[in-house]
Amino acid sequence: MGKFISIFFIIVQLGLGSLFVYAGVRKFIPSPDRKSSNTEIVKGSTKDQMIQFITGLKANTYFWPFLGVVEIIAGLLLVSQFFAVGGAILLTPITLNIFLFHIFLKPDDVTGGIMSGLYLLGSILIILRKHKTITNLIYTKKPFQL
Repeated sequence: MGKFISIFFIIVQLGLGSLFVYAGVRKFIPSPDRKSSNTEIVKGSTKDQMIQFITGLKANTYFWPFLGVVEIIAGLLLVSQFFAVGGAILLTPITLNIFLFHIFLKPDDVTGGIMSGLYLLGSILIILRKHKTITNLIYTKKPFQL
């Protein structure tokens, strides 16, 4: 059973890491202009809110590339296997944001919601597997005395 769990976590780390390296690299590739559709977007609708959210992230010149760099670094840390916990810690707020984006701004996209939930679950499981190591880094049993 222990070998199965180890293999499972290796697959999760490699899959999540390679996914976010790819997503981070895509942030630096200019996307082609999309053709405008004939459908009007109702102001205040979830589609309008989604477009405003993504446009706001891309509007300032530093955040979108910064997010791409963080995704690439966290993905490489996960793929390295040695620093996987650090990569999972970096990715948890990003995957939480992706999950909440799908829940609130794309409620019709059930597949995207499930996939983003799995990303979040994967990063949380990686962190929980090494929680004792993280606890030792953060919490000391004896306070510093002079």
